[in-house]
Amino acid sequence: MNNQRKPRRTFSPAFKKEKVLLIEQGDISVMELSLIYEVSKSAIYKWLRKYSKLAKTEQVVVEKKSEHKKNIELIKRIRELEQAVGRKQLELDYYKSFVEIINEQQGVDIEKKYKPNS
Repeated sequence: MNNQRKPRRTFSPAFKKEKVLLIEQGDISVMELSLIYEVSKSAIYKWLRKYSKLAKTEQVVVEKKSEHKKNIELIKRIRELEQAVGRKQLELDYYKSFVEIINEQQGVDIEKKYKPNS
């Protein structure tokens, strides 16, 4: 089994402050942020201690629909659209090959003969 370590990443203070603000506003939870950016929860809590404007004993309760859930929905939608495009491309390839076969068998260029006038 290979124990390949991920390269060490550093995040800018501006990035950390932005994510702390999102947590404070309730737009995303620590757990969701951890999953999205593959950062440990303890690192995110350190960001909170360092950059948070809330009192140190105050807790943030997240109730709104989070950024992570929105991202998951968008990823699903992209996947659906990519599949639809793939199906249409297969259909288009099928029709093109069908036209080529008809052209060969009939000896007539169907595309030129039945092309609509623009």
